[in-house]
Order: sequence, then C-alpha cells, then structure tokens
Amino acid sequence: MTTPFSQFGPIGFPELLVFALVMLLLFGHRLPGVMRSVGRGVIEFKKGIRGEQGGEEPPEERKAAEPKPSESEHEARGG
Repeated sequence: MTTPFSQFGPIGFPELLVFALVMLLLFGHRLPGVMRSVGRGVIEFKKGIRGEQGGEEPPEERKAAEPKPSESEHEARGG
C-alpha cells in the first residue's frame, strides 16, 4: 500500500530549512517571549528536580540590569 506522499521521499535538510524560514516569518515576533518562557520553565524544572523550595526569585535579567557602583565611584563619595 502506498501513501499519497510516498512519491516525494523523505524530508531532507532543504525542506526543513524552508519550513524553518516560513515559521520564522510567521511567528518571529513571538519568539523572544516564547524562549523566555521556555528558559523559565527549564529553571523551574531543574529546581524541582533538586528539591528546592521557596518563593520565586527575581529573574537574572533584573539582577544584571541593576548598576553596581565601581570602586572609583565609591572612593569619590568618600567611602
């Protein structure tokens, strides 16, 4: 028994590349939010595997966004 698409053969790299480009064009504006959600999900999964309990910690992005005073600024203030 043959299927209707058996005449085309297996899906190769060029077909996957075209598919990926079409998906990028259609859903490209949503990708940053999706990847952020996936990253948070992975972090929560790892915490669950390790058995860590507690409240939600602020994301790494917030920690990195806070400017830290350098030593020269600290000395300029008289510290």
